[in-house]
Amino acid sequence: MNRLELEIAWRYLRARGRTRWLSFISLIAIGGIVVGVSALILIIGVMNGLQFDLREKILVGSPDFRVLAFGDDLKINGWRAVQEKASRVEGVVAVAPFVLTQALVKAGSDYGDVAQVAGIEPAGSARRDVTTIRQHATIGDFSFVTADGQRRGAVVGKLLAERLGAYPGRAGAKLTFIGISGMRVDPVMGTPIPRIAEFEVTGTFETGMYEYDNSYVYVDLAAAQEFAGLDSAVTGLEVATADRWSAPAVAERTAAALGFPYHTVDWQEQNSSLFRALKLEKMGMGVILLLIIVVAAFNIVSTLTMVVRDKTREIGILKAMGATEASIRRIFLIQGTVIGCAGTLAGTVLGASLGLLVDRYRLIALDPTVYFIDHLPVRLELGDTLLMALLGFAVAALATLYPARQASRLYPIEAIRDE
Repeated sequence: MNRLELEIAWRYLRARGRTRWLSFISLIAIGGIVVGVSALILIIGVMNGLQFDLREKILVGSPDFRVLAFGDDLKINGWRAVQEKASRVEGVVAVAPFVLTQALVKAGSDYGDVAQVAGIEPAGSARRDVTTIRQHATIGDFSFVTADGQRRGAVVGKLLAERLGAYPGRAGAKLTFIGISGMRVDPVMGTPIPRIAEFEVTGTFETGMYEYDNSYVYVDLAAAQEFAGLDSAVTGLEVATADRWSAPAVAERTAAALGFPYHTVDWQEQNSSLFRALKLEKMGMGVILLLIIVVAAFNIVSTLTMVVRDKTREIGILKAMGATEASIRRIFLIQGTVIGCAGTLAGTVLGASLGLLVDRYRLIALDPTVYFIDHLPVRLELGDTLLMALLGFAVAALATLYPARQASRLYPIEAIRDE
């Protein structure tokens, strides 16, 4: 590539005189690339934002991984020894017991609802919390302390509290739990006797995650053990790791260290269907939007093809003066490359700017009662942005090959025959 080829290519891009309209078509081709690349970057940013926001909300009440036990009872006896052993595994920073069971919950009226009853250690009892659920209390806290000094309190999800009308300090703020875990059978009548327990509402929490806010009730670990009929056993152990993305590897090491009958379930495995669906949706949106860039590439093909037809005489003269096929080919490759570079650069800047503006100023508002987020989140990741920019440039570069090849194959005599 030499200076003469660069000057000729630039002259063709900014054509004047009777061929002035070609420069307008070049702008249209650049505009197509700009629209395609910016849309691709913005939509991928939206998908990343939704995935990140959903992941963070899921992990508010869910640990990096759980240690569970095989068996009919699905419980861990002697969990303190297991906790101590798991805490010594490399990569583990905190381990805490939990109890999880279901119950019919009533608040002094005929209306009842099914809830997930989670038993955890009260706030401040551990060196480090395994999850961030305790930071999302809107009323009260997770100490579970009632007026009589006992730990018989319950912290209820906001949506469930609204349906039950159960708030701290309000008349009727007593919750009755009716459960089937560990229930006995009446030896005389032969009918099952459900477990019944009463708790006082001492707090509410809001995570923004529908599953937690709509159906979860947190109580003290010992109270949950009693209600579920577990005695001193627990459902499992929640484990926090130094790095969330290393959780699968740490979970494997922990399972190997504990051995049978224990096994681990990490946060990705727990929500594998959801994250696979989000990943597939992100890929599908990327492929669909990539077609916009492909359409813009056809604009480049048509633009350069028209330039070749309009510049047939000039190409013939250049070849008659000694220009090689490679030189002619490079002239049009330069044109296409400039169009692709300009469109890709402008599209990347536009897409990133729009993404930052939409996220920073929350320009696209959503109904939180429907989506449980109040705005459309956008998360721009450097790797994805660079990949989209490279795809846009690659498609634009490939689009220049055909017209450049056609221009290089013109014969000088045929090109200037009619002149």
